[in-house]
Amino acid sequence: MLAACRRENVEIRQEVLEAAGLEAKVVDVEAYAMERAFSLIAGQIDQDVNVVAIVDIGASMTTLSVLVDGKIIYTREQLFGGKQLTEEIQRRYGLSFEEAGLGKKQGGLPEEYEVEVLEPFKEAVVQQVSRSLQFFYSSSQYSNVEYIVLAGGTASIEGLSELVQTQLSTPALVANPFGEMSLAPKVNAISLANDAPSMMIACGLALRSFG
Repeated sequence: MLAACRRENVEIRQEVLEAAGLEAKVVDVEAYAMERAFSLIAGQIDQDVNVVAIVDIGASMTTLSVLVDGKIIYTREQLFGGKQLTEEIQRRYGLSFEEAGLGKKQGGLPEEYEVEVLEPFKEAVVQQVSRSLQFFYSSSQYSNVEYIVLAGGTASIEGLSELVQTQLSTPALVANPFGEMSLAPKVNAISLANDAPSMMIACGLALRSFG
């Protein structure tokens, strides 16, 4: 596979590492990292499932990765993410972006938030997942996927996986790459569980062989 990206995308990540006192040794391909991370959650899926869609919903980008027998055969990105929910909270309730982000994660928003803002956003997520899958079906020999895995920070929204499963008639779960790992006593298990879906790529990078 030939992979290419804008130089500034690499440089931005290098700058973050340098700010943390670290030095980048390897630049990896996100699709490969996701493929390796899938090995951490494969045991949570029925063994007879061969075609799995991982939908990684980040802040501003949603990436669909389709795996067949554990190998990625298709990826596609769409401009859609959790930032849209944060911006709607900000606009609706007159909050700063930071306040809206905290309210989204920690609660404390007005009672009508769930009905007026959250539920429509969850419906929009389902539409994006469906749209991404339709692009895959139209450009491949496959007409369905057997399982949907939701990753990224947005995947943690309560009830989202159930809504995806119901409306798309496909089994769905929220990714937790730490599910089979033992945790050190100092690790906050609740916080880690909340952040787990957004750590798939990080886990895939950590699994990379440097030999």
